[in-house]
Amino acid sequence: MVFSSITFLVYFLPIIILLYHLVPHKFKNGILLAASIYFYSWGGPKFIFVILGTTLVDFILVKSMHQQKEKKKKLKFLLCSLILNLGLLFYFKYCGFFIENFNAATGANIKWLAVILPVGISFYTFESITYMVDVYRGIHAPLKNFWHYQTYILFFPKLIAGPIVRYHDIADQITNREKNYTSNYKISGFVVFCIGLAKKCILANTLGMQADAVYVLSLNEIDTAAAWVGGLAYTFQIYFDFSGYSDMAIGLGRIFGFNLPENFNNPYTSSSITEFWRRWHITLGAWMKNYLYIPLGGNQVTQTKLYRNLAVVFVLSGFWHGASWNFILWGVFHGLFLILDKLFLLKLLQGIGKFVAVPLTFMIVVCGWVLFRNENLEMAIHCLKQMFTFNFVDGKFALNNDFIFMLVAACLISFFTLTSKTTKFQQPIYEINFSARMTWPLVIAGVVLYYLSLSFISALNFNPFIYFRF
Repeated sequence: MVFSSITFLVYFLPIIILLYHLVPHKFKNGILLAASIYFYSWGGPKFIFVILGTTLVDFILVKSMHQQKEKKKKLKFLLCSLILNLGLLFYFKYCGFFIENFNAATGANIKWLAVILPVGISFYTFESITYMVDVYRGIHAPLKNFWHYQTYILFFPKLIAGPIVRYHDIADQITNREKNYTSNYKISGFVVFCIGLAKKCILANTLGMQADAVYVLSLNEIDTAAAWVGGLAYTFQIYFDFSGYSDMAIGLGRIFGFNLPENFNNPYTSSSITEFWRRWHITLGAWMKNYLYIPLGGNQVTQTKLYRNLAVVFVLSGFWHGASWNFILWGVFHGLFLILDKLFLLKLLQGIGKFVAVPLTFMIVVCGWVLFRNENLEMAIHCLKQMFTFNFVDGKFALNNDFIFMLVAACLISFFTLTSKTTKFQQPIYEINFSARMTWPLVIAGVVLYYLSLSFISALNFNPFIYFRF
């Protein structure tokens, strides 16, 4: 089940919201947990038992770890839990990749029966790790109730594609969030959900169809115009697809009384790749920083080790997205520009001014997305070459008016906050504590976006979520 489906929007969600608000407070987590299990089982009934089983084992291991007084004993329980979670992630997501490449490199013929990837496994694995590591570090005590822990891991708004919620950021809300049961929380949640839904159904889906239309062409059919159309279409598709999902998750969280962390902050207005990674998939960046980059030494090391740390983090970040060489190269690509930022590029971009630095950074990001989109590296390299060879072939590629309109709209929305005045205009739309005079305009805008999105879902037979595969 996906958020942008008629089943979810018309049947599942209204029923769950109604039940949630009818039952007493002590039963609310039970409603959310039952809804989450049903939600996940809808698309992967076999794999729900994998999640339920690992959460049970994790809960027992972490509770036992917390009871230990000696650090060495605590570490043993931590390692057991890490091996369990990372082992399952490796088995389902990466084992076939390593066997395939081992066979190609050595000429061996090791057989591997391909397994179906459980939806969202990377996201809930990372959240399981935050729980065990935060308890190990003494940042927060473990949850006493097993069902509360399952609610943290399985909470359906963020289960499939994030945001990645660190345990200590939400632990207290699981057991006590009555202070968040306000009209402002619910209205802002509804509005943010509808904004995310519109991003996904109206913008991302239309742009995605055009991106797919480019990347199914043969290499000799892709000239410079087609290469840029494909690159730009996918650049905006992945942003509005993923940020739309995150908005929907955050909005649903508010409706149920949770304050989930932001995941995107207008990333295409960044003046450098360093800034881009402070604005794009914020919760993944925070996870990588706290659980990988800092343990490696962070920036409190020599320059050489600093560059090594950045390279390791971004190679693994690329690999986290998928077991394919294009994702690894995408991680290397961004890691390289982060190192260049440290060496000289950041000062250069700051010197030439924001309105030159932003387009240059955006162009770098677009090139990265071309790598990310195409598992066929020959296609990716061909498109990147064509983007800068100025090879235009008349009549090879035609655009429809719907795509042109959505591309212009996507550009305007993506770069809307380039100035401080427009940033101030956007902020109240996403805030929880908005003024009373904004209540009805926000509700009306949300209702309009909701019904417009439903009409697009009904009209288009194209409704993927890019990050579900991760």
